[in-house]
Amino acid sequence: MKKFYPVNVPKITNQDIKSVSRVMKDSWISSDGPEVKKFEDNFSSFIKKKYSIAVSSGTAALEIAMKAIGVGPGDEVIIPNFTIISNALAVVKLGATPIMIDCGIYDWNIDISQLEKKISKRTKAVIITHIYSFSNPMEKIIKILKKKNILIVEDAAEVIGLKYKNKMCGSYGDISIFSFYANKHVTTGEGGMIATSNQKYFTKCRELRNLCFGKKDKFNHTDIGWNYRITNIQAALGISQLKNIKTIINKKIQIGKLYHKLLSKNKNIFIQKPYMGKLKNIYWVVGLLILNSKVSADKLSKKLQKIGIQTRPFFYPMNKQKILAKYIRQKKDKFPNSEYISKYGFYLPAYFDLKKKDIYYICNQINNLIK
Repeated sequence: MKKFYPVNVPKITNQDIKSVSRVMKDSWISSDGPEVKKFEDNFSSFIKKKYSIAVSSGTAALEIAMKAIGVGPGDEVIIPNFTIISNALAVVKLGATPIMIDCGIYDWNIDISQLEKKISKRTKAVIITHIYSFSNPMEKIIKILKKKNILIVEDAAEVIGLKYKNKMCGSYGDISIFSFYANKHVTTGEGGMIATSNQKYFTKCRELRNLCFGKKDKFNHTDIGWNYRITNIQAALGISQLKNIKTIINKKIQIGKLYHKLLSKNKNIFIQKPYMGKLKNIYWVVGLLILNSKVSADKLSKKLQKIGIQTRPFFYPMNKQKILAKYIRQKKDKFPNSEYISKYGFYLPAYFDLKKKDIYYICNQINNLIK
């Protein structure tokens, strides 16, 4: 039977299992358990924000964060065109309008040279999403937005543990969000976190994640919120996982560097370097971009799947999402970079226990298929 190389396998340690088993034995399984508060406190210390609010997913974190800062009908929110659809959904569900900006062809993050051009009198916030592995240039973004009193929602879902200029990604936004999905550096299976140093946002986020129960009359609700709570079981796993994040990141960097070494000489492939200037790559994913457009990422991925190598396509651009068509005003705008990389980009197996010999095999197959 041929070996199969999945894109991701979460790293679950014996300590993780013990942590979850302990809370199960104690019967603290709901969101009321003490591990939730401990997880939030530990995460605040890690990110260097005053407050953290644990929720059921990264998408839930975005939706809560956007409502907490006051986004609503008539507002515009600038988002990356190349991103997970959660960024756009968090905007349109509140009746606001998403304004998309194309990405860089090689860093895949929002093109900040277009940022000021897209700002209008209706711009309430900008979602700055760190895509895949590299940070956005946060000090440049902050300089542009602060002088216009535009809020920064920092989406650090994919880069937990990545630093930008010695500060954690997720520590720069007025409000920031994270994901603990199974493929992230820290996982709780499903789960997310909101972080902020603004007490008003913190209080509102806590209310919104728990149906906005009334303070005097509990079942007389004060706003339209959600049941987006996280469980004590998930929080116990998150506490344990967070302790190992440096080990996880160091191993992912080793994996990414070996992939780069073996694939970067192929002139028909672009693979991100371990560093881009002073920016460090922690390789949440190892992404490839086909430069020889004779073959699409989809066709190549099907060939790799047949020999046991699983891949994942890059995000589908927001301007091409059929479900968003009625919410988008930018019908004539062009997004060449995000459209290209969504067609010719994909990422490779990069799980913690992937062996060097496995990476050599995978790279050999790719180099033979892309010539």
